[in-house]
Amino acid sequence: MTKTAPDESLAAPKDNSSRLLKFIVDEAITPGETMEVADGVYWLRFALPMSGLNHINLWALKDKDGWMIVDTGIGNRDSKEIWEKHFFGLMGGRPINRVLCTHLHPDHTGLAGWLCRKFDAPLLMTRGEYFLCRVLAADTGNPAPREGIKFYRKVGFNSDQIERYKSKFGGFGKAITPLPQSYDRLTDGELGLINGRTWRIIIGSGHSPEHACLYCPELKICMTGDQLLPNISSNVSVWPTEPEANPLENWIQSCHKLKEELPEDTLICPAHGVPFYGAHKRLDKLISHHEKALDRLYEYCKTPRLATEVYSVLFRREINDYNRIMAVGESIAHLNCLKGRGRVRRRLNDAGQFTYESV
Repeated sequence: MTKTAPDESLAAPKDNSSRLLKFIVDEAITPGETMEVADGVYWLRFALPMSGLNHINLWALKDKDGWMIVDTGIGNRDSKEIWEKHFFGLMGGRPINRVLCTHLHPDHTGLAGWLCRKFDAPLLMTRGEYFLCRVLAADTGNPAPREGIKFYRKVGFNSDQIERYKSKFGGFGKAITPLPQSYDRLTDGELGLINGRTWRIIIGSGHSPEHACLYCPELKICMTGDQLLPNISSNVSVWPTEPEANPLENWIQSCHKLKEELPEDTLICPAHGVPFYGAHKRLDKLISHHEKALDRLYEYCKTPRLATEVYSVLFRREINDYNRIMAVGESIAHLNCLKGRGRVRRRLNDAGQFTYESV
């Protein structure tokens, strides 16, 4: 079975909207290679140990006498070896002055602690991402909590699926090196000067709680992390830690916000895929995709449904043991969005499970 990466949505497989985009190269660089995409801005690609999404793009920005790094790769030996080559290759022995992580997921934060300690550099993150990352890392090795078991029983998991959840719980921290015990907080708005140019932070939400994008109006370039990708839609899920969350509404609102903030001729530097032009076209596609999925789900729920009964309406992929947690998380995200808009009502059935019915 193909494992799906945590960054990737099950609801939106690769689509043909990329035909409308202009990519800077026909083929991506390979892991370990680098490419300058703007003055003082370098594209780095690292491998990921997942078949569904096998790479991540990182960014190195010239910063005074050294470098600022945007995202770090997953916390494994292969990624460290690539970084060691870059220290004396691309970076010419000059230090890392700052490490910025767009959001908390291990392919973005995995080596943040290692790099910060190695260069005595500060970590830059939003508050929501920094503290949730530390909370999830603290769960490593612990048994599944009662709240999580209760959550998945209510959404419709059977006993075997609950046992699989329990067996897989607590692995987050295995993919990251420990974060520093302090950080510099990123907020929406101006970050400051990098290599003599003003850069701004644009914060989005949905894929993660407080995702930071890094934008330079002068260069017309934006590192969008997982907030804007060219070929896939980012995973937007509800998790046991916040069962009443409405991340899909946040995601759709963030897409509208990015469209307002970024000119159409901005070079988008995503965490996965190839840098491209055409942000507005891609954002329109993402918004449309989710709105259509919500309409299909509304029609399907005219008969009351469990969250585990709506997969066929939302997903084209087979749902199996590897991706079931993500599938039900995305399903609940769509159902919570409809509930928040007043289009479905939720009730507990006689088995103690939530059912959803269109209003």
